[in-house]
Amino acid sequence: MASIRMIAEEEATGTVREIYKEIKQVLGIDFVPNMYKVMAAKPGYLEANWSKIKMVMRGPSKLDTLTREIIAVAVSAVCGCEY
Repeated sequence: MASIRMIAEEEATGTVREIYKEIKQVLGIDFVPNMYKVMAAKPGYLEANWSKIKMVMRGPSKLDTLTREIIAVAVSAVCGCEY
């Protein structure tokens, strides 16, 4: 069975550590969600995806953040996402 190693917050260094800090600050939470910990094995991938997510979910838009989050949850449900 294959598994992907997650980079724990206490193990994070350099760019990953800075992105983790920003994720918590921007999302207003005190932990890093697992999907980002998995991406952190490839710091460039984490950085690219965090930049994209930040822009789509927090960037300028006619939709407020809550509406965007509701849409994201609805799309996940319709697509059968188990996460």
